[in-house]
Amino acid sequence: MALADYDLSSFTAGAFTRPVYRRGSGPAVVVIHEIPGLHPLVIDFADRLVAAGMTVFCPSLFGTPGKPATKPYALAQMVKNICIHREFSVWADGRSSPIVDWLRALAAHAHASCGGPGVGAIGMCFTGGFALAMMTEPSVIAPVLSQPSMPIRGTRAGSIDCSPAEIACARARLEREDLTVMGLRYRGDPFVPDERFARYARELGERFIDVTLEPEDARQGTGMTPHSVLTIHLPDSGPGKAAEARVIGFFRQRLGLAAAAP
Repeated sequence: MALADYDLSSFTAGAFTRPVYRRGSGPAVVVIHEIPGLHPLVIDFADRLVAAGMTVFCPSLFGTPGKPATKPYALAQMVKNICIHREFSVWADGRSSPIVDWLRALAAHAHASCGGPGVGAIGMCFTGGFALAMMTEPSVIAPVLSQPSMPIRGTRAGSIDCSPAEIACARARLEREDLTVMGLRYRGDPFVPDERFARYARELGERFIDVTLEPEDARQGTGMTPHSVLTIHLPDSGPGKAAEARVIGFFRQRLGLAAAAP
């Protein structure tokens, strides 16, 4: 079982309660899964963070933990659950999802539990932009946005799921604390167009690290347009695998485990 080595607990903050899977030792990283859920390839990525000296907190926000990702499963999660649940804002520009408040509380809890200079956070796909909005929580010092795909409306206008106040807070912290935000995507991904990354660059300036991969860098033969940088489309070698090493190095450097990121 993919989660056999993880400790399971329930975490409540505000109106929300969700299961959280924890593993490892060292400073904390909150790993926020993509659609359709906390599937085995997300867990594999979390395992590599553990091997690199970190404690991972993997909340299950939707779907069945440990269930493999398939196209029918992903579609069911999008149509039947995510688009109608009040925890998520999937349509509008300039607004984060209500569940982000819960994630901020989880980050603060993880920092109190694990110590260190702060907490890393990574969102993927549907949750890709959450880590930026989480920066209103002071413990979040290493945000990674992997193929941030929301909001749906206004994609070509460079819409992002973060409020002006959250962006202003992040921008101020990036300068004051000498932090950076990393974003990853595959060029040509219709869910993460050029305009969205251009918006991040406008909002965050040189503090935004743009890791844009070419489609040929992705794992081939998946039957899907290259999208999931660190899971489904992660190759065994080449620039795509190097991007994963860069993410792990980013976390290690920011969380005090290495002198510099690779």
